[in-house]
Amino acid sequence: MCGIVGYIGNRKAVPIILDGLHRLEYRGYDSAGLAVVGDDSTLLVRRASGKLRNLEDVIRLSPVDGGYGIGHTRWATHGRPTEENAHPHRDCKGDLVVVHNGIVENYLTLKHQLQSEGHLFVTETDTEVIAHLIEKHFTGNLEAAVRCAVKQLTGVFALSVIARSDPGKIVAARSGPPVVIGLGQDEYFVASDVPAILSHTRDMFFLADGDMAVLTAAGVRLSDFDGRPINRQVSHILWDPIMAEKGGYKHFMLKEIYEQPRAVRDTTLGRVGQETGRIFLDEMDISPQQFSQFRQVKIVACGTSWHAALAGKFMIEKLARIPVEVDYGSEFRYRDPILGSDVLTVVISQSGETADTLAAQREAKQKGSKTLSICNVVGSMVTREAAGTIFTHAGPEIGVASTKAFTCQLTALFILAMYLGQARGKLDEETSRGLVHELVRIPGKLETVLSRDPYYEELARKLFRATDFLFLGRGVHFPIALEGALKLKEISYIHAEGYPAGEMKHGPNALIDEELPVVVLAAHEPGNPDSELLYEKTLSNIQEVKAREGIVIALATEGDTQVPKIADHVIHIPATSELLLPLLEVAPLQLLAYHIAVRRGCDVDQPRNLAKSVTVE
Repeated sequence: MCGIVGYIGNRKAVPIILDGLHRLEYRGYDSAGLAVVGDDSTLLVRRASGKLRNLEDVIRLSPVDGGYGIGHTRWATHGRPTEENAHPHRDCKGDLVVVHNGIVENYLTLKHQLQSEGHLFVTETDTEVIAHLIEKHFTGNLEAAVRCAVKQLTGVFALSVIARSDPGKIVAARSGPPVVIGLGQDEYFVASDVPAILSHTRDMFFLADGDMAVLTAAGVRLSDFDGRPINRQVSHILWDPIMAEKGGYKHFMLKEIYEQPRAVRDTTLGRVGQETGRIFLDEMDISPQQFSQFRQVKIVACGTSWHAALAGKFMIEKLARIPVEVDYGSEFRYRDPILGSDVLTVVISQSGETADTLAAQREAKQKGSKTLSICNVVGSMVTREAAGTIFTHAGPEIGVASTKAFTCQLTALFILAMYLGQARGKLDEETSRGLVHELVRIPGKLETVLSRDPYYEELARKLFRATDFLFLGRGVHFPIALEGALKLKEISYIHAEGYPAGEMKHGPNALIDEELPVVVLAAHEPGNPDSELLYEKTLSNIQEVKAREGIVIALATEGDTQVPKIADHVIHIPATSELLLPLLEVAPLQLLAYHIAVRRGCDVDQPRNLAKSVTVE
């Protein structure tokens, strides 16, 4: 989610780079930095932790300038948000620098290899590996060195690189995150998103995966990673700046829904050992021994985070065999909860500043309970007061209705459940490996779910005039029914209710008629006896709805032959472990709510009477 800007031309580079970073600060604001090559061919680097204004203060005290350079604003994924970990990153000789957006999945293997060859590392980041890898292959031609380096990287990346030993050149490469090239009058730009350079040029083109661009004062040369020349069509961008920040999406919410595969991948990365199945939670003021000795877990949250907490209850109780209670932050401290040193209190907040959740955390600490936070904002109050934090690397979430933050919270809770299970001796290595195997494949399966958006849009066209919706689920799927109903009511203003499917006879059946759409979460894990039992009961619930002429929209596992026979509409999702199905189920419900709201003419990103972060009680 980091922001990248580069410039080469006949103007001073630093003001242009800083302006671009300001326009990209929504992509990350943990730290920032830039590098320029001065008139005397000196490579000058300035970096600072925190907001971009801190970098500007550094440059004001120690000015730099040059005719070309690169800059970066960071959303920390590898390494703490310190000046040391800020980009640009250098090689051993200080001859070249790299800015990077993405994740290098094999960075540990590469780092160990490079260290054995004598390279010295000074940061905690995966990006520094790229700088040393380019240094290893550099023999005077920067483009050739970058080409060799990128072929060794596994993961996703957008890069910009400069080197004083090959002056007058910026090399950019893409494999995953976006890279846009801007064409000016005798000047050229590279950025991770259009807003960074829109005030300087509207003539741009986007690199495709596997593309490399070499920017010089004479123009831009394009090739693939094998060096074969390529061409990309230049577009004249007509977006206004706000639209540009949305990356071409009509709404921030839609953009953030589509960012979920990347966000889940980033939240997982570095915390799971794929070969061993082990879970790693670093920088905790809670020892592994203490984790093993907790006798109860309490989870406190508000709104969408509370739905994630409910799903987390199923995950933790199943994998760690420890009782879990879930509370609303707004209710927790008013009931004088029973807490002590043998209770772990988990607080969940996207912003880390939610007033009710923060008050609940302080209540728990006062009563002797260790608190662990799940949060998306480094340095927020909840994280500062917690004994440990699992950061969700969702990136800045601008849409008021939470989407990617929710899926990252589910991911973090699943990781916590596995960690507790391993600490308590309830998860063996074989089971752990199987669960991790499924977890790391969730981003790819999410991409499959999102690729079917035209079907969800067509469903919305048929359903947007409804005045009420009912969402039903059993077990770990029930919280997703609640979240689906919340998303719909938040942004479309349609009354929607989530309900346990097993409770239909205790009230909801009275609401069902031929006008009521009923969304039923009927996905299951084939071969899992517990999952198949709930599935059979859910099929009976669908029959109950159909007996009363309700309109059934069912979510079912790919290959399911029973649900399509009885449901009016079926949304298929890929198969995975029962406890991970919620991460795949929620995306279609988000998109269904989105398309219904758009058809009803609602303000999707800023629904009435709601705010992004509730910082007052």
